[in-house]
Amino acid sequence: MKELPNPTFALSPVKLPRGSLHRGSNDHTVDFLPRRVQGSIQVGWAKHQDEVREAQRLRYSVFANEMGARLPKTLAEHDIDLFDDYCEHLLVRDALTEQVIGTYRVLTPAQAERAGGTYSDTEFDLTRLRDMRQRMVELGRSCVHVDHRHGGVIMALWGALFEFMDRNGLDTMIGCASIPMLHNGLVTGDVAASIWHQLRQSHLAEIQYHVRPRLPLPVDELDHGLSIEPPALIKGYLRLGAKVLGAPAWDPDFNTADLPMMMRTSDLPARYRKHFSMGLA
Repeated sequence: MKELPNPTFALSPVKLPRGSLHRGSNDHTVDFLPRRVQGSIQVGWAKHQDEVREAQRLRYSVFANEMGARLPKTLAEHDIDLFDDYCEHLLVRDALTEQVIGTYRVLTPAQAERAGGTYSDTEFDLTRLRDMRQRMVELGRSCVHVDHRHGGVIMALWGALFEFMDRNGLDTMIGCASIPMLHNGLVTGDVAASIWHQLRQSHLAEIQYHVRPRLPLPVDELDHGLSIEPPALIKGYLRLGAKVLGAPAWDPDFNTADLPMMMRTSDLPARYRKHFSMGLA
């Protein structure tokens, strides 16, 4: 079994998984082993390469088999890219079968610097966010197994993510939220254009946080009058206080339109702070 590299920050005790980063010197209560959070669900950070492989197999199943993404053939039936080795990998398991049923990957500020940037940098010009990078993490590759798409899995993931942010003094999360291009059996950008035109009216960030897509979806040339709701994950982000940072980029490999989104811990509504038992200022 291959151990993952040492934790991101040198101050981290070696015995902790990569996802732990460092703790305050007076904090001896946090347990990073998988823990049961709701009945038959466990959440924890990957500590070994084989656990990361489990997440990559789930990602392949969702992105390639369900969504038709064209993924590099680095390893058969695994979704692997160059950022994976720099990321912390969060896993939700079925406590009975121990199968990974949900995952996120998290790129911390230090690791983003080592990687030369974030995945979002490849899709958007993030120049206006440069002053935030030291306290900003990137979330990516979020997915849940088709048989477990209920609120419990995603809430377990979010709870662990906000705990991670709180514990490590980080305050901003960014990422690309995907909108499938397939609609009524046709590949079209109309759905993404319609969702963008809705959200720019209600959830657009302040101008100082706006970013520009490197491969823009031609939203103004598409039918943006469809009465359609955003995907469930995007609606969830919005309920957590997230903002849209600009128009979507087109990702031809994943066959999606990607919305740049930002979530700041200070914007988390009180009811979710209580739910996640957070001590955020």
